[in-house]
Amino acid sequence: MATIEELTETIVKFRDERDWAQFHNAKDLSLALSIEAAELNQLFLWKSPEEANVEKIKEELADVLNYALLIANKYNFDVAQIILDKIEKNAQKYPVEKAKGSAKKYNEL
Repeated sequence: MATIEELTETIVKFRDERDWAQFHNAKDLSLALSIEAAELNQLFLWKSPEEANVEKIKEELADVLNYALLIANKYNFDVAQIILDKIEKNAQKYPVEKAKGSAKKYNEL
C-alpha cells in the first residue's frame, strides 16, 4: 500500500506533467473538491445505499481524495498529523460517555 506521501507525489507528478499547477490555486482546488463530493453524493440520490454503483463510487471518491491531497500539498500540511489532530479535537468535543450511540451534535450532548 502506498503512503500518503507517495500518493501525493504521484498526483503532483501527474499534474506537473500536464502543466496544471497554474490552475491549482487553493480556491479552485477547494471548489473542485466540493464538486467531486457532490458527484459522489449524486451516485446515491434517490437510491438505497445498496443500489449505488460501487465502481463509480470508487472513481468519485478517488477524485475527492486527489483534490484533498492537492490542497494539503498546497499548504504543506502533514496529512496524517492534521487527521490525528482533528480526531483528538473531536474526542474532546464528543467524549465516549456522552456521545456513544448518539448522533447529536457536541453542543446538544
